[in-house]
Amino acid sequence: MYPKASQSSQLLERDLEREQLILGHLQQVKLIASRIHDKLPESVMLDDLVSAGVLGLIEAVDKFDATLNVKLKTYAEHKIRGAILDSLRSLDWAPRNKRRKAKMIEAAISQAEKELQRTPVEEEVAKHLGVPIEEYHRWLVEVRGINLAPLEQGGPSDGEGTNLLRFIYDENDEWPSQQFERSELERLVAQTIERLPEIERTIITLYYHKEMTLRQIARIVSLHETRVSQLKSQAILRMRTALRARWPR
Repeated sequence: MYPKASQSSQLLERDLEREQLILGHLQQVKLIASRIHDKLPESVMLDDLVSAGVLGLIEAVDKFDATLNVKLKTYAEHKIRGAILDSLRSLDWAPRNKRRKAKMIEAAISQAEKELQRTPVEEEVAKHLGVPIEEYHRWLVEVRGINLAPLEQGGPSDGEGTNLLRFIYDENDEWPSQQFERSELERLVAQTIERLPEIERTIITLYYHKEMTLRQIARIVSLHETRVSQLKSQAILRMRTALRARWPR
């Protein structure tokens, strides 16, 4: 009788601890969902992103293994973001013409790099696309919502690529092969960022590492917010093109 009562008490304690962990990280879900929502069309509801993120948080709490020396907040962030992105991909919210333009820009960047043997400037990318520079700038604004989590998708811009962040943490995190792949990926990402034009490198660093908004970045680099958005989109497409060529998985 007493052992059963003790077991019930332990189960109750675990349930309470689980509930507290989930409630304690709900604000993290809202912050991640809000950042992603800022890049999406108005037709996408923030509440839907939060709901998907909560499912990712619950999965993170249930699967978290503290013995792997990874903070729950770090692990939860990737699970939350992944759940939100999966929900968006399942909705196929991005219009086909925007996906097509993103693919065309990536192809033009790749072709220009091969011909010039260097990173092409905007005018050269626009020339390969066969459109005026002003039209190319409009394209960059149009595709900005498609460029979700650029370092999470190493494959084509239709979202069918390998999730590069899967190497950050999973059940096989201690395997030597997994550690090698993760370090190699980190090296390639760092090299790709280093190859970006200075202004694009600055914007990417401030946006993803310092987690600044486009408005804040615009003030720092003394450019209009729309121009910062264009350069960010272009930088992401450059990086996706380079990573896909060098990480063919």
